[in-house]
Amino acid sequence: MPFYDLRCGNCGEDFNIHATVAQREQKQILCPACGGHDLQPVFKAANFTVKTATAPECPHSHICGPSCHHAH
Repeated sequence: MPFYDLRCGNCGEDFNIHATVAQREQKQILCPACGGHDLQPVFKAANFTVKTATAPECPHSHICGPSCHHAH
């Protein structure tokens, strides 16, 4: 079962609920604040972090310094 971020068209309440697709399509989900059925999806920005791989450090970096030109 997916989670839905919804907003009630009757009272403006935003809420998140765990429900089946059928419950949503058949308007069986009720607003927890007013009990209304007029619910619209709320789209929120996703927060995530991308971790990138770093190049292996040159075994001669102690000699070359940060401007190392050796093949890695």
